[in-house]
Amino acid sequence: MTTAVTVDARVLRDLLATMWRIRAFEEQVGALKRADEVHGLIHLSIGGEGVAAAVCRQLRDDDAVYSGHRAHGHAVAKGAPLDRTMAELMGRDGGLCQGMGGSMHLVDVAHGFLGATGVVGGNIPLALGSALAAKQRGTDVVAVVFFGDGAVQAGLFTESVNLATLWRLPVLLVCENNGFAEFTPRSAHTTVERVGDVVAPYPLPRQTVDGNEVADVWSAFSALLARARAGEGPALLECLTHRLRGHYEGDPDRYREAVSTEDWQRKDPILRLQRAGHDAGWLPAGEPAELEKRARAEVEDAVTWARSSPFPSAVPEELR
Repeated sequence: MTTAVTVDARVLRDLLATMWRIRAFEEQVGALKRADEVHGLIHLSIGGEGVAAAVCRQLRDDDAVYSGHRAHGHAVAKGAPLDRTMAELMGRDGGLCQGMGGSMHLVDVAHGFLGATGVVGGNIPLALGSALAAKQRGTDVVAVVFFGDGAVQAGLFTESVNLATLWRLPVLLVCENNGFAEFTPRSAHTTVERVGDVVAPYPLPRQTVDGNEVADVWSAFSALLARARAGEGPALLECLTHRLRGHYEGDPDRYREAVSTEDWQRKDPILRLQRAGHDAGWLPAGEPAELEKRARAEVEDAVTWARSSPFPSAVPEELR
């Protein structure tokens, strides 16, 4: 981990705790999906927690975050309460959207998580809208939008980059490049290997990092965030990452080569940060197990709370 020494140990410990919360949350969501307590298409980010943690933990509640169909980790890292997030996925009235939105329509306005969407790339213009509003108000608020490499082939991506640079908007484009657009490898739908190269004609900083090296993501995003807050316009951060699960929960996942246990141990952002912490001396031997235990207990409490919440009536009272 080449940049871990440049990130404060307290920050790294917080990032590790955040990744464990996301991992525990999503593993439980997967189990609940298999038990038919969570419905609809569920897209898990297990293996890519480092990007969500390193980006969202640097943001304020008034900063706007937009996500796509793989949104749980971003919402949790931005501060969405586990109990209300779980209740939303379980279709309960206590959920963030009264159980009406589900996995791909999570919204938590209180913490600046302004929405997930199942429309590939459809969140990018929305983030520009928040960034434009922040600029017109004269604030240092930024908008951050997460998307996959597949969204870059949509026409609205280039249109959005053009407007963002033309108007010097405080928007940060974070691409989680896991090499697949749903089931299709990147090499099958474009000749441009790196997303950063797609925006080469435009005057905005662009950087590609290993998304599984959480300290690298933190350092790179920190610099771009400071620039955007100072009114210097948009930037793109491409994070090369890997999802351990298929495109959706239940996906047979026959289109990818199986990842060996050894290879996954090497790539797992949580295990990599733990090893780095041991080597650098800021992470005591027993702390990872304690962080994992605490995260799983929080998630269990969230499930209990969600189960105690009633299912919503067909129409909310305020709309009757």
